[in-house]
Amino acid sequence: MPTTDTSILRGGAWLLETSEPSAVFTPERFTEEHRLIAQTADEFVDNEVLPVLEQLEQKDWALARRLVARCGELGLLGVDVPEAYGGVQLDKVTSLVVSERLARSASFGATFGAQANLTILPLVLFGTDAQKQKYLPKLLTGELVGAYALSESGSGSDALSAKTRATLQADGSFVLAGEKMWITNGGFADLFIVFAKVDGERFTAFIVERAFAGVSSGKEEHKLGLHGSSTTPLLLQDVRVPAENLLGEIGKGHKVAFNVLNFGRFKLGAMCVGGARGAIGESAKYAAQRKQFGQPIASFGAIRHKLGEMTARMYAVESLMYRTAGLIDARVEATPHEPTDGSAALAALEEYAVEASIAKVAGSEMLDFVLDENVQIHGGNGFVTDYPAERHYRDARVNRIFEGTNEINRLLIPGMLAKRAAKHDLPIIAAAKALQDELLGPSAAPQASDSPLADERAAVQAFKKTALMVLGLAMQTYREALGDEQEVLMHTADILIDVFSADSAVLRAQAAAAGRVPNATLHADAARVFVNDAAMRVDASARQALAAMADGDTLRTMLAALRRLMKVTPINTVAPRRRIADETVARGGYVFGM
Repeated sequence: MPTTDTSILRGGAWLLETSEPSAVFTPERFTEEHRLIAQTADEFVDNEVLPVLEQLEQKDWALARRLVARCGELGLLGVDVPEAYGGVQLDKVTSLVVSERLARSASFGATFGAQANLTILPLVLFGTDAQKQKYLPKLLTGELVGAYALSESGSGSDALSAKTRATLQADGSFVLAGEKMWITNGGFADLFIVFAKVDGERFTAFIVERAFAGVSSGKEEHKLGLHGSSTTPLLLQDVRVPAENLLGEIGKGHKVAFNVLNFGRFKLGAMCVGGARGAIGESAKYAAQRKQFGQPIASFGAIRHKLGEMTARMYAVESLMYRTAGLIDARVEATPHEPTDGSAALAALEEYAVEASIAKVAGSEMLDFVLDENVQIHGGNGFVTDYPAERHYRDARVNRIFEGTNEINRLLIPGMLAKRAAKHDLPIIAAAKALQDELLGPSAAPQASDSPLADERAAVQAFKKTALMVLGLAMQTYREALGDEQEVLMHTADILIDVFSADSAVLRAQAAAAGRVPNATLHADAARVFVNDAAMRVDASARQALAAMADGDTLRTMLAALRRLMKVTPINTVAPRRRIADETVARGGYVFGM
């Protein structure tokens, strides 16, 4: 595979190219500004949010509004907004930092996300100048609170089948009628981004004020978790919406919805990293002070294994998150645009839609694993409300449903790559053909290397070739009907998720070694542990996918090719996991990044 040192890859190009560590953005490259904003967000959560969690969970929405306004005072709502509209317009790395830090309070993190990501962002990307001037300044101060109304009782994943109707009037206004479901901030929001079909056909976005006649909220949902965030239906009873409140174009609401979801998925991945960071700290501190059989449970191998695995999985997701943020920032910076023009950011979000879906799936499932182990490390105390472990566990479950279910995102990941291949936007077909020729030829002797993590880098190359083999065979086998073969797409997605995660972790660890980061050896440990376990997952997923697509001699031939590709020797992961765990306990928290 060709090696590139450019920091601006096409979306999905990591599957075809080998990046240099110096070209990848990592948390070790945070600027002083990034660190100061992280500190501001941390102090806000520690001092103003966590102490009032019980009040929030009692549905004190006046308090929630005050906290949103406080975010406005601190500049946390305006990171993605041009200065002309009252924002501070910082890079997407900063945007992730803010989301990650606020996620330590999952309920308020959801409230914040609905405001900053799902209400403010659509206006920034698709609003007219008049709409931005009217609504953004008040949203950025928290004077107005926003919400996003896409889902309906009969159209969750199939959002474009919405029944809410918008009837165009002679004066250019619209009358909206219908019911939206599961609206975060629904109980107290002042402004809604609403999706409806104009004349029952053309899917379109609108800006709807609560003050418009006919707008009301249903009762609060009784939820498994996130008790401190408002979730209600939104009822629209012949609501007249003025023509100037059309968001984007009639019939182009899907562009608003899907691009906002891309960014929402990306930010949700960061919030999952933030949640995992907090839980790892809780686990480490509890394991250090909890004694059984006369010694801290942190000294037991079973607990050290858990702490090491929790950290290694988070390390990989954190690595791919900030790598993607760096790619988006580099692409936006390289695209000529005016400060108030959101088209460059919009194009970048579309370009990295695959990475956003990976971030969402990998982040939410990593967090579930970490929080499940957090409960387990706490034992019986993890199952009672005296400790926060049980609340974290409940709060996180919705992340696999938010922003498009993980199943939908797993279909999108290989599906989008296949579409880009068909359009020749990515040379996947040529790469798959070259791989086929390689597999038909004689085996090449492995090239020895003494560079840091050389074996892991070789393993990642094997993962990439395996992904190409499986995706290429699926495209060849099913052609236009590929979208109907969901089981094969799911297995392929799992391979691709591990490819991007492992690639990002190894590149980050190599960059840490090259930059002589003080704990570079622990970076290497985390990358090695993750790659070792990913090898087994990739092999298993590939076997499942190949067996679904072929049988008999053809299957045996494909499995022989897989064995040739996946010559990854397992390593003893006990020692590196123990080193990671011991340092985690010594520090009382996650050992990487800030």
